[in-house]
Amino acid sequence: MSDKVVMYTDGACRGNPGPGGWGVVLRFQGNHKTLQGYAAETTNNRMELTAVIEGLKALKRSCKVELFTDSKYVMQGLTEWLARWKSNGWKTAAKKPVKNVDLWQQLEAEVAQHEIDWNWVKGHAGVADNELADQLANTAIDENLQA
Repeated sequence: MSDKVVMYTDGACRGNPGPGGWGVVLRFQGNHKTLQGYAAETTNNRMELTAVIEGLKALKRSCKVELFTDSKYVMQGLTEWLARWKSNGWKTAAKKPVKNVDLWQQLEAEVAQHEIDWNWVKGHAGVADNELADQLANTAIDENLQA
């Protein structure tokens, strides 16, 4: 796995729940690709998870991925909480069902195919590709609300 992809992901939601969007910026060997999508009734956390899932699904083979997210929910969920949730039968430490289990399971399957370095970046702090991912997510919402 010598190929290294840089990926920025972001999700957005108008209301919680409400209309949501997600955006992804992929960079590889001087090239870049953007992805975006929309959901009519969702939550911000679902859009954050969906962005990472869709970004990883877009990779055509196993890669080294330098992944940047401004979602502590996604990053901590995958790097700190997931193993415990699974061993507790998808229950939180408070014995409540884990929210978004369907997406966590999809994300786990996608992550297993790659070597990922997770990085948290502060949202709306001027990091160009994070700002672009946010813009893509919000544009997806705007375009669907105007349709």
